[in-house]
Amino acid sequence: MARIQLYDPFADAPFEDVLRSFLRPARSERSQLAQQSFHIDVTEDEKSYIVTADLPGVTKEDIQVTIDGNQVTIAAEVKRNVERKEGERALHVERYVGQLFRTFTLPTEIDESASEAKFENGVLKLRLAKKAPQAGRKLSIQ
Repeated sequence: MARIQLYDPFADAPFEDVLRSFLRPARSERSQLAQQSFHIDVTEDEKSYIVTADLPGVTKEDIQVTIDGNQVTIAAEVKRNVERKEGERALHVERYVGQLFRTFTLPTEIDESASEAKFENGVLKLRLAKKAPQAGRKLSIQ
């Protein structure tokens, strides 16, 4: 038995890519995401998670780390401190200025009181202490 197939001119991937390229702004979403994000590494040992985040061009005062259970958010504000001389104008600017943030979830809850953060040479290092698992509580049946 023959299979009937309807022709869909928008189903072809190459056509869809061409159509999307007309509708997308000049800067690609990927390059914008790369500019508005930062790289992190997360490792763990028995007692804690170690997070290393690259934040070049950010000062310690412009970084905020928020912990909510097992969810961690790192936010930073990138400021441009370049003063232009009178009559000088920028021809090409690629450095991002604005807010950066990353949120990620870890397998276990974090103990905020035992955690620590250090920022040196554009690298933020977090040692996030794992909360001890709580034993289940037995309910008495009456």
